[in-house]
Amino acid sequence: MPIPVTPLGQAGFRLQFGPVVVYIDPYLTNRVAELEGTQLTRLLAVPISPNAVQDADWVLITHVHLDHCDPTTLLPLAAASPQARFMGPNEVIRHLVSLGIEAHRVVLAPEGTWFSLGRGLTVQAVPAVHPLVERDHAQCLKCVGYVMEHEGRRFYHAGDTSPGEEMICALKAVSPIDVALLPVNERNFYREQRGIVGNMSVREAFQLATDLKVPVVVPMHWDMFALNSVYQEEIELLYRLINPPFRLLIRPATL
Repeated sequence: MPIPVTPLGQAGFRLQFGPVVVYIDPYLTNRVAELEGTQLTRLLAVPISPNAVQDADWVLITHVHLDHCDPTTLLPLAAASPQARFMGPNEVIRHLVSLGIEAHRVVLAPEGTWFSLGRGLTVQAVPAVHPLVERDHAQCLKCVGYVMEHEGRRFYHAGDTSPGEEMICALKAVSPIDVALLPVNERNFYREQRGIVGNMSVREAFQLATDLKVPVVVPMHWDMFALNSVYQEEIELLYRLINPPFRLLIRPATL
């Protein structure tokens, strides 16, 4: 059965699995530019005000960076959706609690085991390489991707990651993956000189999906900031030239 999806820009998505509504890495303000300068002004309009998000059952956060874990998004969202619970790595959990989100509403991202989000939807966390696989003092991952399973289909949101052996091994262990949401804002010298840690390139994302035999790919993390962007035409041109064995969906309405 098709899953309604609303791309929110950057790595943010709203996914509806039956009655369960999941937000992943919502960034719904212009906070990055306010703190770091106008060169990081949003290229996309805010699709919905955080205090208008009243339908969230779960909010999954991949890591603590501001464009994925934005207090000016998450605090109004938590107030507007009092039923919502939050999942993330230890570093995210501590941050959310320090901001005032109640401890009973936060859940540690479950590495290597399935966790029920309710109504037949389960999730587990896999390593993200950003720019390395890092763990905290408790050996919990600092950056994660999420694999969600619903009605026999598996959906992978990679978070911020480059390809890496540990990440790929974890994905093979939960394959087959039916839909992969993959970042395509490549790491390169010039971005890192500006303090921007990129992720996999378009070509790397296509190769990863091909190797894992993923039938549907959604590129992400390419459309929010000019300094860290990829042209849609680049993605589509490479797709036509390589002709990989999957469907490419840009800003899909269903998955």
